[in-house]
Amino acid sequence: MRDMRAYLEKLRIEAEECELISKLATDPTKKALFAKLAAHHRALADEVEGAISVSSSKP
Repeated sequence: MRDMRAYLEKLRIEAEECELISKLATDPTKKALFAKLAAHHRALADEVEGAISVSSSKP
């Protein structure tokens, strides 16, 4: 469980970093790419968070 929480934190940090890079990018292609990466990392983080809550609610 501790590994999953560490992975969740890592995904959230990477999403924030991609979002920041997207905002700072001047190249429209790179801006779009990093925005897409940020959204992908957030989706993965949501899935991991869901898995954590399911596994922690099991008896």
